[in-house]
Amino acid sequence: MHKPIYLDYAATTPIAPEVINAMTNCMGIDTAFGNPHSTTHSYGLEAASIVEKARHRFAKLINAYDSEIIYTSGATEANNLGLQGIAFGHQSKGKHIISSQTEHKAVLDVLKFLEQQGFEVTYLRVNAQGLIDLNELTAALRPDTILTSIMMVNNETGVIQDIKKIAQIIHTHGSLLHVDGAQALGKIKIDVKDLDADLMSCSAHKIYGPKGIGALYIRSKYQVNLRPIMYGGAQEQRLRPGTLATFLIEGFTRATELVHQDLDTETQRILELKKNLWDGLKNLPNTRLNSDFSASIPHICNVTFENIDPESFLLSIENKIAIAQGSACNSAHMEPSHVLRAMGLSTKAADHSFRFSFGRYTTNKDIETTLAAISSYFSSPTSH
Repeated sequence: MHKPIYLDYAATTPIAPEVINAMTNCMGIDTAFGNPHSTTHSYGLEAASIVEKARHRFAKLINAYDSEIIYTSGATEANNLGLQGIAFGHQSKGKHIISSQTEHKAVLDVLKFLEQQGFEVTYLRVNAQGLIDLNELTAALRPDTILTSIMMVNNETGVIQDIKKIAQIIHTHGSLLHVDGAQALGKIKIDVKDLDADLMSCSAHKIYGPKGIGALYIRSKYQVNLRPIMYGGAQEQRLRPGTLATFLIEGFTRATELVHQDLDTETQRILELKKNLWDGLKNLPNTRLNSDFSASIPHICNVTFENIDPESFLLSIENKIAIAQGSACNSAHMEPSHVLRAMGLSTKAADHSFRFSFGRYTTNKDIETTLAAISSYFSSPTSH
């Protein structure tokens, strides 16, 4: 069966063969399948050793201490644990939180919940490129501000926020910074100490690892006041109960190692793919790029085709190219992107926008085929 070209890597990635091999060594009867919390026998001790070695390897890659890595089921749970945990754990100091209008729903929906619990949230605006105004951030800080949450790389446009400068502003005020790093890990170098982030959420399935595993980095000194959102065991310093999935943790770590091995060369290769795609699209009528090359990662290219019919466009390419209209988390509702609308696009323009995202298996031939399919649609009478 012929499959369309996959250009939706920002939604999820296939598991790399090296990761699959690493995972299978922790799954079967002749492998380290034991419960890592069953430390009275060799099966559990072997699994526990793999988990802690993996934690050390992952922590080293982002310049964290082993104890600062709390495993979760993914970035969504990590966002929930970080945001709710800090909010409820620090509410005696204040109940004001700052974020931006273009955050992922995994952050925005948590903030809505916290607002229902009596917290007040200030949502920063962004400019036409999707960047927050640091002066506006400074002005939004109050004596009762306890936390700011800003996404490092936007999942729809790829725009990169200046986390280091944001951290300087936040910490001068004396509050904490949470970073949603789901789209940043594996695409740009992350050093949590250099960034000065207090918390960061990560996920494996964006970097050729398995679904169902992620992590929350949390600076050691703030763990004591982080309130758990689940109860039922002493795992993960009592911050996240439940039996750890050894094979998922090993897969997550192996995937992180792989994307770091050739980060610079792969980034340059993918930048060329993005340039080739945009060079082939920019002369189509009423077509615009929704991010600046210099301010975004090369892995995401968000494009508006203003004079097309979105439904007929998707139908014409569905057997040829797999791309996204907005974020995967919103696809069931098919609402125009809140990110693009916050950047100043009209509802119609946002509805006519599509995200192309590239990864390690994307080739120049894929881009050529994609351009041919889109050009074919534009030359057909159904495109208007």
